[in-house]
Amino acid sequence: MSKNRQIILYIAMSLDGYIAKPNDDLSFLSIVQKEGEDYGYTDFVSTVDTVILGRKTYDWVMKEVGEFPHADKNAYIITRTSRPTIGKTTFYSGDLTKLVRKLKGEKGKNVFCDGGAEIVNELLKNNLLDEIIISVIPILVGNGTRLFKDNRPEQKLKLVNVKTFDTGLTQLHYKRADN
Repeated sequence: MSKNRQIILYIAMSLDGYIAKPNDDLSFLSIVQKEGEDYGYTDFVSTVDTVILGRKTYDWVMKEVGEFPHADKNAYIITRTSRPTIGKTTFYSGDLTKLVRKLKGEKGKNVFCDGGAEIVNELLKNNLLDEIIISVIPILVGNGTRLFKDNRPEQKLKLVNVKTFDTGLTQLHYKRADN
């Protein structure tokens, strides 16, 4: 087992593989909202001290939630346009692969990849995702932003765990087979 920090994708998608409907619409996620149920999110977040996410995801969170829930962690917002750092939140416009390799080599807890699709696929192309935890929402949205894009290398995975919930959400947890 590698002693390096793990890069873990923790994300929700529709059964047909979309993480957002057209226009970055995430409203379908609300169909599994249930009071007192966070699908293991709080426990998961306690295992990470660094978050990587795309600018579109960040902007959506800021618009819908009003504050960045990971402001207490080292956060890297991957963007093409520089913005000033806000506390521990860095707007990073450099090479994503270099950043992730650097983070993997540092001491600390695991790194949470919170999307979006461009980042996920860049990490997959470079074999940098160690674990994938996907919450499958029981809906076929038909169109939007696919989680997995074409033209990636094949990667074998090991199933770690499957959890089902009475809302119909199914959570799949995989590790890289070579990890």
